Amino acid sequence: QVQLVESGGGLVQAGGSLRLSCAASGIIFRLNDMSWYRQAPGKQRDLVATVTSGGNTNYADAVKGRFTISRDNTKNTVYLQMNSLKPEDTAVYYCKSAQTIFPRRSYWGQGTQVTVTP
Repeated sequence: QVQLVESGGGLVQAGGSLRLSCAASGIIFRLNDMSWYRQAPGKQRDLVATVTSGGNTNYADAVKGRFTISRDNTKNTVYLQMNSLKPEDTAVYYCKSAQTIFPRRSYWGQGTQVTVTP
């Protein structure tokens, strides 16, 4: 049974910080690229950040310099540190895995709400 469980979302004022966590089970975590996506009401789901199985990171332009993605393979957990939060960061944040070996399977978490007030 595969599970990706996000936590750490909540309500924060602009300029504040949150750290999201995604705990994975049922996958070979070290062989998966891990990503965070977000989706605001009425909008498409957008890629926020990725950390590959090899430790390389990529970020959406909107969050560069403010967000940091990291992983702890001993805990099967990926994190998203979010600093200098803005109201436009308000969204449901989703964790996604992508296996790097065949078959290349992907899984999604249920999401965690982040709300940033002015």
